[in-house]
Amino acid sequence: MTTGAKTDNSYLRDKVDLRIGHLPAGKVRVLDCYAGKGMIWEAVKRISGRKDIRVLPIDQRHDRFDFHLHGDNLSYLQTIDLARFNVIDLDAYGVPFDQINCLVERKYKGVVFITMIQSIMGQLPHGMLERIGFAKHQIEKAPTLFGRRGWQYFLEYLAAVGVQQIFHRSHKRKHYLAMVLG
Repeated sequence: MTTGAKTDNSYLRDKVDLRIGHLPAGKVRVLDCYAGKGMIWEAVKRISGRKDIRVLPIDQRHDRFDFHLHGDNLSYLQTIDLARFNVIDLDAYGVPFDQINCLVERKYKGVVFITMIQSIMGQLPHGMLERIGFAKHQIEKAPTLFGRRGWQYFLEYLAAVGVQQIFHRSHKRKHYLAMVLG
């Protein structure tokens, strides 16, 4: 039986391998928007042997004692100079639609790593569904109905915002992606 509990870094090796395989050439400057305890990027550095990776973590956790930007990552994404980063990491517990949308609106250019996880009920962000053509009244009437094809709708959304290619690894309703914006 599934409890729906959040688990930090399940399939950690998949996340790390995906990042190592899609790092940009040269110096890597990462804005890690759901940094947690920093396990993913520490593993990327250790396994890849790259010394040119610098990470600026953002998280709302209160158990971090190192330097990080504390607070809502969307607020930072809306105001920070994104051109300073050639990688943005969105390793979310759900669907980071607002964050992706912000990057698209601000015309971010660079590599984006995404974790897209559908919850037990499988509900998807209404704005995402509206962007791919569903009417607001349809979504409000039966919000869980769209969950059955959540991965397909997520891919349609990415295509609608101009993403031409993704690389991913998937485990049931957990999807780990690498893509380039801009």
